[in-house]
Amino acid sequence: MRARITHTFDYRYSAPVFLGPHRFCLKPRGHGFQRLLHFHLAVTPEPSRFYPLLAASGDEILRARFTGSTEHFRVQAISDVETQQPPALASCLEDHEPLLPYPVGHLNGDLLGSLEGWLPNGQHDPAAVDLAQEALMGSDQRGLMFLEQLVEIIKDRVKYTQRHVGPAWPAGRTLKERVGSCRDLAMLMVETCRCVGLPSRFVSGYHLVEPQPKQYDLHAWAEVYLPGAGWRGFDPSGMGSVDDRYITLATSSKPTLTAAVNGSFSGPTGVDSELEWRIEAEVLEPTPMGSAWHEVLHG
Repeated sequence: MRARITHTFDYRYSAPVFLGPHRFCLKPRGHGFQRLLHFHLAVTPEPSRFYPLLAASGDEILRARFTGSTEHFRVQAISDVETQQPPALASCLEDHEPLLPYPVGHLNGDLLGSLEGWLPNGQHDPAAVDLAQEALMGSDQRGLMFLEQLVEIIKDRVKYTQRHVGPAWPAGRTLKERVGSCRDLAMLMVETCRCVGLPSRFVSGYHLVEPQPKQYDLHAWAEVYLPGAGWRGFDPSGMGSVDDRYITLATSSKPTLTAAVNGSFSGPTGVDSELEWRIEAEVLEPTPMGSAWHEVLHG
């Protein structure tokens, strides 16, 4: 699939303010199962310093610093992206589907940070441990069946709803509330997968659903590392394994580090701020029927 995404933020202030340093996670991933064809980020007022950096996750993050005051702050990212349907997990793993719990000592050391528990002492949320044990019982300890079971259990236990304000909830709260946003469900899956030795991380991006909604929103899902298949996306608020209609912006063990726009401002006491945002998406070219990943690799 080839698509164009236009993501716009308009911040307005009741009095002139000074903008602090800002961090933008708006540049789509340019490797793996998607290719970045074109990207342009327009920021008003123009930053005094603007530079990219490579995050720990491998994503390109953009940083900006500002001088002077303003009553209007505008950020617009335009991206042309080409995605491919990932190869079937069963064919990638063949007869080497990981058995769970997966031994930590068999993993590359670079992945260990994606196994840490949510609690401050590094332990896993007890609710996530219980959920992992339940999913294991119905999966014969097979990795792919575990992930399928887990997605089904989450969809059965937690009602998906939109929630635009606030950080992602921990597993225990999401299961207790029995309702959650896409980021809450994503973190629930991340925490649960880590309990059985599967490295997992939070993903922020776009899901170009069909039929097209009145307004698109940022979406969140999980990426799980499967030995033999690498990082693969799973959406517990969608249909499970992600396809070519998902566009990744940023990944991290901490959801707060994937925020599309992150920064601060200072101004007179009592200054008010308002935000208007919109995401426009246009599918320029759908994925051809019957296309396969080897065609991309070998032409």
